[in-house]
Amino acid sequence: MAEPTVFERIVAREIPADIVYEDDRVIAFTDVAPKAPVHLLVVPKTAAYRNVGELAGADPQLLAHIVDVAQKLADERTGGDHRLIFNTGEDAGQTVFHVHAHVLGTGLQEGSLGNEL
Repeated sequence: MAEPTVFERIVAREIPADIVYEDDRVIAFTDVAPKAPVHLLVVPKTAAYRNVGELAGADPQLLAHIVDVAQKLADERTGGDHRLIFNTGEDAGQTVFHVHAHVLGTGLQEGSLGNEL
């Protein structure tokens, strides 16, 4: 059995996080190494999917819920303007192989954040 990801450990409350939202399917918290003034992660509580492609194919309702939660958080924290990013694969910057969405906002410029996530 594989070691639990950092996100599984946050869900299990083994690692502290600044949790900003939680329901029965997802948890959202601030990124510990933010790349924007607002940088949140929206993470499904299930570790069944390594990336957004797997999630979309297997559970599109959960993917839609992640997007909905991201929008609600952006509405609260950025007036609605935001970037929603899913990294897929190591060469794309994915470091935790438990699907998750980055919600970034406030003062972003076109072309920024291309290599930082």
